[in-house]
Amino acid sequence: MDAKIISLKEKFEKELEKIESMAELENVRVAYLGKKGSVTDLLKGMKELSNDEKKTFGQKVNELKGAVAEKIAAKTDELKKKEIEAQINLMPEFDLSMPAKLDRGSYHPITLVQREVERIFKSMGFTVEDYSEVVTDYECFESLNIPKHHPARDMQDTYYLENGQLLKSQTSAAQNAIYKKYKDALVNDGVPIKAIFPGRCFRNEATDACHENTFFQMEGVMVDKNISISNLIYFMKTMLSEVFQKDIKVRLRPGFFPFVEPGFELDISCLICGGDGCPSCKHSGWLELCPCGMIHPEVLKAGGIDPEEYTGFAFGLGLTRLVMMKYGIKDIRDLNSGSLKSLSQFTDDE
Repeated sequence: MDAKIISLKEKFEKELEKIESMAELENVRVAYLGKKGSVTDLLKGMKELSNDEKKTFGQKVNELKGAVAEKIAAKTDELKKKEIEAQINLMPEFDLSMPAKLDRGSYHPITLVQREVERIFKSMGFTVEDYSEVVTDYECFESLNIPKHHPARDMQDTYYLENGQLLKSQTSAAQNAIYKKYKDALVNDGVPIKAIFPGRCFRNEATDACHENTFFQMEGVMVDKNISISNLIYFMKTMLSEVFQKDIKVRLRPGFFPFVEPGFELDISCLICGGDGCPSCKHSGWLELCPCGMIHPEVLKAGGIDPEEYTGFAFGLGLTRLVMMKYGIKDIRDLNSGSLKSLSQFTDDE
C-alpha cells in the first residue's frame, strides 16, 4: 500500500510541472482530491487491512492529501502571478513626459451654478458653510419652530433612519448650528451673521418634470440689527441678475414656513416657456424658486440670539430649479439620470 502512495505522489508531481493554466490546474485538483479522485480511491483498499494497518495507512493518505492541496495552492499563486505579469506586458508604455490629452470631463450643471452663486454671495460678504446630509430631528424641525406633530411636517415626506436621525429634507437644518457658531462675533464684535450653506436634500416624493426625491438647495441667512424685508429683496434680485446676466421678472407672494415670520414665496417667470406655461412650471408661467422671509423669533432664540435686539432674513434657494432655468432643462429628472448625452454639453473653463 505504501508503494501506491509513493507512486501516486510521483505521478502528481510530474503532472503538476506540466500545468500552464488555471483550467488545467483545476482538472488536476479534481482528479486527485475530488470525491472520485485518486487520493480518495486509496482509502477504498483499507478494508483489506488490519486495524493497526488502517490507522497507519490512513495517516499516510491524509499526509499525501495535505501535500497535494498545499502544492496546488502554491501552483495557483504562481499561475496568478504569471497572469498579472502577462497583462502588464500587454499594456502600452506610458510616457509621463507626454502632454495630457485635451479631452476632459465636464462639471455637473448643478456644480457650475452652485459655484457661481457662491461666488456672487462671497462678493457680498457671505461665508460658505457645509453641513451634514444626516441630521437630527431637532436640527431639521424642532430648532426651526416645527415641534413634533406640527402640521408643517406633513409638507415634507421625510426619510427617517432606524437610529432616529433622518436625511435632511431642507438645508434649513443647518440654521441652528450657524447661529450658534457666529453668535459671539455678532453680540461681542457687532459682526453680522451672513452665511450660505448649499447641500443635497431628500424627500420621498413622486417624481415628475419638476419634482425629484433628491435635489439641491442653498440656504442663506443674514442676522444683524435693523434687518428688514427690503434687505432680503435686494440680495435676491442682485443674485438673480448676476446668475442670468439680465433682469428677471419676479413676484413675491405670501407663504407659510414655520421658521420665518412673515414668510414669502419668491417666484421667477419661467424662462423655459417665457411665462406661457409648460410642464416645468406646472403650466402656470411661474416657477417657485426661493421660499424666504424674516427669521422667526423662536428660531433666533433657539440659536442663542436675542430677537428683541436682532432681526434677520432667511431664504432657501432651489439650486436644482435654478439650474433648469439657466440651462433650459425641461425635466428635473435629467439632472440625476447620469445620462452623458444630457450632461456632456456642460463645460467649464476651470
